[in-house]
Amino acid sequence: MRGDFTSLGLKSGVWEGVLTDADRPGRVALVLHGRTLVQAQVIPDGEGRFRIAAALPAGSMAEGAQTYLLIADDGEGDEGPRPGATRLGAMPVIAGAALDEDLRAEIELLRAEVDLLKREFRRLATA
Repeated sequence: MRGDFTSLGLKSGVWEGVLTDADRPGRVALVLHGRTLVQAQVIPDGEGRFRIAAALPAGSMAEGAQTYLLIADDGEGDEGPRPGATRLGAMPVIAGAALDEDLRAEIELLRAEVDLLKREFRRLATA
């Protein structure tokens, strides 16, 4: 499968998008931490286009950062992704009280890296 997936974003807990491919995928599934959470709805939307909708289960939400994956494979039901599965897209979700600390840590790391780059550029410019 070599489809092109365009994410339409997350609305009311449902990740939506459009898959452009000549063939309908066998299964499109929402995966978190290597575990299949739900199968996505795959609705034909014209020739070679499919509307994809996957509801994020409320029970899978937790504080901090998580990345949900949308995969296409030939699996069935809730079994994990099969070998050769195609990753269609990734949806990072950040929530809860841990959010402030996570973002502060990332910003501090970025500042430190920028300071390091500035020092190296200045050193190279004066050499």
